[in-house]
Amino acid sequence: MNLLSRLIRPSAVAFAHCDGPCGVYDPAAARIAAEAVLSMEKKIAALGDAQDAATINTRTRFITIKEQQAEVVKRELDILWHDYFKPEHLEKYPNLHDTFWKAAKLASKNKTEQDPANGEALMGAIEEIHKIFWATKNRDIAFYRANP
Repeated sequence: MNLLSRLIRPSAVAFAHCDGPCGVYDPAAARIAAEAVLSMEKKIAALGDAQDAATINTRTRFITIKEQQAEVVKRELDILWHDYFKPEHLEKYPNLHDTFWKAAKLASKNKTEQDPANGEALMGAIEEIHKIFWATKNRDIAFYRANP
């Protein structure tokens, strides 16, 4: 690499959903990640308290996946909350900020606790956001679970 290339090369690369507003938003990504969280919560609970090496390894993998997917939920919610929703949406849905705040808190709770009820609560919060989102587009899109 020559000196000029090194001087003009960015020192850091930034990644974002939309540096140029693409207009492509959908709460489905948050739903899919939340479903993975719930699935892992159920799988962890089904393992029980066994302490053999295979179960410990499996539990560790499930916890890792659960935490990664809960982080995806938070990121996807953040994109919708900050990039899609506008002041006119807040006027029509005054509970919008509280709805997102509670959903993000539920994603965090799923990272720190192990209880399928937390996963179900997260799915309920995502469903509420789904309904508001599609209502802002005057569309009736059914909320469904890929893994009921």
